[in-house]
Amino acid sequence: MSKVFNGQKTARMEGDFVVFLIGMRFNKLWKVWKWWPVVMAMPRMLTELSKDPDSGLLSFSTWNTWRNVMVVQYWRSWEELHDYAYAREKAHLPAWQAFNKAVGGDGDVGIWHETYLVKAGQYENVYGNMPPSGLGVAGTLVDAAGNLRWAKGRMGED
Repeated sequence: MSKVFNGQKTARMEGDFVVFLIGMRFNKLWKVWKWWPVVMAMPRMLTELSKDPDSGLLSFSTWNTWRNVMVVQYWRSWEELHDYAYAREKAHLPAWQAFNKAVGGDGDVGIWHETYLVKAGQYENVYGNMPPSGLGVAGTLVDAAGNLRWAKGRMGED
């Protein structure tokens, strides 16, 4: 378990970065043969990416609710995320092709993603009494003190 930092921290990043949200929804729970391969594909991709420090993936966290699984990913650049998605020798493209062949548009399993390109300094965050989380894993945690204590200060609007 990660160490909890008492008080308030904020995460800082150098330069631009990408937030990539990707998820799936179990639309028909009883069709395990449809959703199980989708569930198993993401850990393979995350393991592959984590073993390659040059991949561009900075960090990720997985979130589960009743019918939904979401992975929040932080990337160094849009280009690195896009290159990974279309690399024939990596795990993503074959998994995507297999999904389209097995599930396609039949509605048994839902998938989605959202990509956000974040410009340097155009974000703010705060973590109170938390272990490193979210951008605090991808970036550098510092004390939320002085002008960083308030949202406007973290956004550079002193």
